[in-house]
Amino acid sequence: MKAAVVTFPGSNCDRDLAVAFEGAGFQVERVWHKDSTLPAGVDVVGVPGGFSFGDYLRCGAIAAQSPISSAIRAHADKGGYVLGICNGFQVITEMGLLPGVLMRNATLRFVCRTVTLKVATTQSDFTSAYRSGQEIHIPIAHHDGNYTIDAAGLARLKAEDRIAFTYAQNPNGSMADIAGVLSENRRVLGMMPHPERATEAALGSQDGKGLFASLMRGMALA
Repeated sequence: MKAAVVTFPGSNCDRDLAVAFEGAGFQVERVWHKDSTLPAGVDVVGVPGGFSFGDYLRCGAIAAQSPISSAIRAHADKGGYVLGICNGFQVITEMGLLPGVLMRNATLRFVCRTVTLKVATTQSDFTSAYRSGQEIHIPIAHHDGNYTIDAAGLARLKAEDRIAFTYAQNPNGSMADIAGVLSENRRVLGMMPHPERATEAALGSQDGKGLFASLMRGMALA
Protein backbone atom coordinates (compact mmCIF):
# COMPACT_ATOMS: atom_id res chain seq x y z
CA MET A 1 0.00 0.00 0.00
CA LYS A 2 1.23 3.50 -0.79
CA ALA A 3 0.85 6.62 1.37
CA ALA A 4 1.57 10.20 0.34
CA VAL A 5 2.47 12.68 3.07
CA VAL A 6 1.98 16.34 2.19
CA THR A 7 4.25 19.12 3.45
CA PHE A 8 3.17 22.75 3.67
CA PRO A 9 5.31 25.69 4.81
CA GLY A 10 5.10 25.37 8.59
CA SER A 11 4.36 21.63 8.74
CA ASN A 12 6.34 20.02 11.55
CA CYS A 13 4.87 16.52 11.87
CA ASP A 14 5.28 15.39 8.26
CA ARG A 15 8.33 13.24 8.94
CA ASP A 16 6.71 11.74 12.05
CA LEU A 17 3.66 10.80 9.99
CA ALA A 18 5.79 9.28 7.24
CA VAL A 19 7.67 7.17 9.80
CA ALA A 20 4.39 5.98 11.34
CA PHE A 21 3.08 4.93 7.93
CA GLU A 22 6.34 3.14 7.15
CA GLY A 23 6.20 1.34 10.48
CA ALA A 24 2.81 -0.08 9.51
CA GLY A 25 4.19 -1.35 6.20
CA PHE A 26 3.24 1.46 3.84
CA GLN A 27 5.46 2.66 1.01
CA VAL A 28 5.66 6.42 1.56
CA GLU A 29 6.19 9.25 -0.89
CA ARG A 30 6.55 12.87 0.16
CA VAL A 31 4.54 15.58 -1.60
CA TRP A 32 5.17 19.35 -1.61
CA HIS A 33 2.19 21.70 -1.38
CA LYS A 34 2.98 23.26 -4.76
CA ASP A 35 2.72 19.91 -6.53
CA SER A 36 -0.46 19.69 -8.59
CA THR A 37 -0.75 15.90 -8.65
CA LEU A 38 -0.36 13.02 -6.24
CA PRO A 39 2.09 10.20 -6.98
CA ALA A 40 0.68 7.36 -9.06
CA GLY A 41 -0.92 4.55 -7.12
CA VAL A 42 -1.44 6.43 -3.86
CA ASP A 43 -3.96 4.76 -1.55
CA VAL A 44 -3.98 7.19 1.39
CA VAL A 45 -3.00 10.84 1.72
CA GLY A 46 -1.66 12.00 5.08
CA VAL A 47 -2.10 15.70 5.90
CA PRO A 48 0.16 16.32 8.91
CA GLY A 49 0.21 18.56 11.92
CA GLY A 50 2.11 21.81 12.31
CA PHE A 51 1.31 25.43 11.59
CA SER A 52 0.77 25.61 7.84
CA PHE A 53 1.44 29.13 6.55
CA GLY A 54 1.82 30.30 10.15
CA ASP A 55 -1.89 29.70 10.87
CA TYR A 56 -2.68 33.08 9.30
CA LEU A 57 -6.30 33.95 8.45
CA ARG A 58 -7.73 30.73 9.93
CA CYS A 59 -5.76 27.59 10.72
CA GLY A 60 -5.57 25.57 7.52
CA ALA A 61 -7.36 28.14 5.37
CA ILE A 62 -4.38 29.06 3.18
CA ALA A 63 -3.15 25.48 2.92
CA ALA A 64 -6.60 24.45 1.70
CA GLN A 65 -6.00 26.66 -1.38
CA SER A 66 -2.60 25.16 -2.23
CA PRO A 67 -2.19 23.49 -5.65
CA ILE A 68 -2.07 20.01 -4.09
CA SER A 69 -5.47 20.52 -2.47
CA SER A 70 -7.36 19.94 -5.72
CA ALA A 71 -5.63 16.60 -6.10
CA ILE A 72 -6.47 15.65 -2.51
CA ARG A 73 -10.14 16.53 -3.07
CA ALA A 74 -10.19 14.49 -6.27
CA HIS A 75 -8.58 11.56 -4.46
CA ALA A 76 -11.23 11.71 -1.72
CA ASP A 77 -14.04 12.11 -4.26
CA LYS A 78 -12.92 8.86 -5.93
CA GLY A 79 -13.12 7.03 -2.60
CA GLY A 80 -9.46 7.36 -1.66
CA TYR A 81 -8.40 7.50 1.97
CA VAL A 82 -7.34 10.75 3.64
CA LEU A 83 -5.97 11.15 7.18
CA GLY A 84 -5.75 14.68 8.58
CA ILE A 85 -4.06 15.10 11.96
CA CYS A 86 -4.17 18.30 14.06
CA ASN A 87 -3.39 21.07 11.55
CA GLY A 88 -4.18 18.47 8.90
CA PHE A 89 -7.67 18.12 10.41
CA GLN A 90 -8.03 21.89 10.14
CA VAL A 91 -6.84 21.81 6.52
CA ILE A 92 -9.18 19.07 5.31
CA THR A 93 -12.09 20.69 7.14
CA GLU A 94 -11.32 23.96 5.36
CA MET A 95 -11.23 21.94 2.13
CA GLY A 96 -14.77 20.74 2.80
CA LEU A 97 -13.87 17.06 3.19
CA LEU A 98 -15.36 17.00 6.68
CA PRO A 99 -18.15 19.02 8.33
CA GLY A 100 -17.66 21.50 11.15
CA VAL A 101 -14.85 23.90 12.04
CA LEU A 102 -11.94 23.99 14.47
CA MET A 103 -12.16 27.02 16.75
CA ARG A 104 -9.84 28.52 19.36
CA ASN A 105 -9.55 26.36 22.48
CA ALA A 106 -12.10 27.29 25.12
CA THR A 107 -9.23 28.09 27.51
CA LEU A 108 -7.68 30.43 24.89
CA ARG A 109 -4.41 28.64 25.59
CA PHE A 110 -2.21 26.23 23.66
CA VAL A 111 -2.50 22.73 25.13
CA CYS A 112 0.28 20.16 24.85
CA ARG A 113 0.01 16.91 26.80
CA THR A 114 -1.02 13.29 26.52
CA VAL A 115 -4.76 12.79 26.84
CA THR A 116 -7.06 9.81 27.16
CA LEU A 117 -9.31 9.12 24.18
CA LYS A 118 -12.26 6.80 23.95
CA VAL A 119 -12.74 4.83 20.75
CA ALA A 120 -16.28 5.83 19.76
CA THR A 121 -16.62 3.48 16.79
CA THR A 122 -14.72 0.52 15.41
CA GLN A 123 -16.72 0.58 12.19
CA SER A 124 -14.07 2.22 10.05
CA ASP A 125 -10.81 1.24 8.42
CA PHE A 126 -9.06 3.67 10.77
CA THR A 127 -10.35 2.20 14.04
CA SER A 128 -11.12 -1.49 13.47
CA ALA A 129 -8.05 -2.69 15.40
CA TYR A 130 -9.40 -1.11 18.60
CA ARG A 131 -12.30 -2.16 20.82
CA SER A 132 -15.41 -0.03 21.07
CA GLY A 133 -15.07 2.13 24.17
CA GLN A 134 -11.37 1.33 24.52
CA GLU A 135 -9.33 4.06 26.19
CA ILE A 136 -6.07 4.98 24.48
CA HIS A 137 -3.40 7.54 25.32
CA ILE A 138 -2.44 9.95 22.55
CA PRO A 139 -0.64 13.34 22.68
CA ILE A 140 -2.27 16.63 21.71
CA ALA A 141 -0.60 19.92 20.80
CA HIS A 142 -2.93 22.62 19.52
CA HIS A 143 -4.35 26.08 20.04
CA ASP A 144 -7.39 25.71 17.78
CA GLY A 145 -8.81 22.27 18.48
CA ASN A 146 -12.30 23.20 19.64
CA TYR A 147 -14.45 21.19 17.22
CA THR A 148 -17.67 23.05 16.52
CA ILE A 149 -20.68 22.07 14.41
CA ASP A 150 -24.34 23.06 14.33
CA ALA A 151 -26.97 20.98 16.12
CA ALA A 152 -28.21 19.32 12.94
CA GLY A 153 -24.67 18.41 11.90
CA LEU A 154 -23.88 16.96 15.32
CA ALA A 155 -27.07 14.91 15.29
CA ARG A 156 -26.13 13.56 11.88
CA LEU A 157 -22.62 12.59 13.02
CA LYS A 158 -24.11 10.69 15.95
CA ALA A 159 -26.87 9.04 13.90
CA GLU A 160 -24.38 7.89 11.23
CA ASP A 161 -21.79 6.68 13.77
CA ARG A 162 -19.19 9.07 12.36
CA ILE A 163 -17.56 10.18 15.63
CA ALA A 164 -14.30 8.24 15.68
CA PHE A 165 -12.80 9.34 18.99
CA THR A 166 -13.89 11.38 22.00
CA TYR A 167 -11.92 12.92 24.85
CA ALA A 168 -12.30 11.30 28.26
CA GLN A 169 -11.62 14.76 29.72
CA ASN A 170 -12.26 17.54 27.24
CA PRO A 171 -9.13 19.72 26.87
CA ASN A 172 -10.41 22.31 24.38
CA GLY A 173 -14.19 22.70 24.58
CA SER A 174 -15.03 20.52 21.57
CA MET A 175 -18.74 19.79 21.16
CA ALA A 176 -19.71 16.36 22.51
CA ASP A 177 -16.04 15.87 23.50
CA ILE A 178 -15.24 15.10 19.85
CA ALA A 179 -11.59 14.37 19.07
CA GLY A 180 -12.02 12.90 15.58
CA VAL A 181 -14.70 12.55 12.90
CA LEU A 182 -15.26 10.48 9.76
CA SER A 183 -16.61 11.40 6.35
CA GLU A 184 -19.86 9.96 5.00
CA ASN A 185 -18.05 7.13 3.22
CA ARG A 186 -15.82 6.60 6.31
CA ARG A 187 -12.63 6.94 4.25
CA VAL A 188 -11.63 10.39 5.50
CA LEU A 189 -10.64 10.83 9.15
CA GLY A 190 -9.78 14.10 10.82
CA MET A 191 -8.52 14.12 14.39
CA MET A 192 -6.75 16.62 16.64
CA PRO A 193 -4.63 14.16 18.71
CA HIS A 194 -1.38 12.84 17.20
CA PRO A 195 -1.37 9.04 16.77
CA GLU A 196 1.94 9.29 14.89
CA ARG A 197 3.53 10.49 18.12
CA ALA A 198 2.34 7.37 19.96
CA THR A 199 3.79 4.49 17.96
CA GLU A 200 6.84 3.56 20.05
CA ALA A 201 7.35 2.82 23.74
CA ALA A 202 10.13 5.43 23.83
CA LEU A 203 7.50 8.05 22.97
CA GLY A 204 5.45 7.19 26.04
CA SER A 205 2.62 5.29 24.30
CA GLN A 206 2.17 2.84 21.46
CA ASP A 207 -1.59 3.31 21.33
CA GLY A 208 -1.40 5.14 18.01
CA LYS A 209 -0.09 2.07 16.22
CA GLY A 210 -3.58 0.62 16.15
CA LEU A 211 -4.79 3.34 13.81
CA PHE A 212 -2.10 2.69 11.21
CA ALA A 213 -2.49 -1.08 11.57
CA SER A 214 -6.25 -0.71 11.14
CA LEU A 215 -5.76 1.30 7.99
CA MET A 216 -3.29 -1.13 6.45
CA ARG A 217 -5.57 -4.09 7.18
CA GLY A 218 -8.73 -2.33 6.02
CA MET A 219 -7.20 -1.16 2.78
CA ALA A 220 -5.83 -4.64 2.06
CA LEU A 221 -9.35 -6.04 2.39
CA ALA A 222 -11.08 -3.22 0.49
